[in-house]
Amino acid sequence: MQYPAKYPATVRYSTGLFRIGIILASLSLVGCQNHEFEKPDGTVLDWESLRGHWVLVNYWAEWCKPCLEEIPELNSIDRAGAVIVLGVNFDDVRGQELIDLGRKMGIEYSMLAEDPGPKFGWKTPVALPATFIVDPDGNLVETRFGPQTEEDVKELIGR
Repeated sequence: MQYPAKYPATVRYSTGLFRIGIILASLSLVGCQNHEFEKPDGTVLDWESLRGHWVLVNYWAEWCKPCLEEIPELNSIDRAGAVIVLGVNFDDVRGQELIDLGRKMGIEYSMLAEDPGPKFGWKTPVALPATFIVDPDGNLVETRFGPQTEEDVKELIGR
């Protein structure tokens, strides 16, 4: 690169500052990738706190018979501790009504009051139940439709 003879140190210095600014801006954007999601009781789930765990984000609805069938399996998966299960109500039920509905349906795993999909660029499921499987590094590995079993999930995560 040829610098003008009149101010060579200034040009090199400002070019270096520009590069440092670009690097710092990029790093700050990476830091913004952590998301927080509200639970039905108003508490917040910090997505970064799930790092290091397999996560199943399961979309369900009260009127979905296969959803009802898989709830005991998802409860068992979540209780075992190797995988965290998060439920998302497809019909956008929130607050105390969601807590009551989850209790009525026998859901023991954590539920989210909001759909995390839009923040991650996931498409809205076209069928239920839908389960988005996220690896310990936070990457979406697979989306499955239909009821999941504990055996299916163990096979997927290699346990």
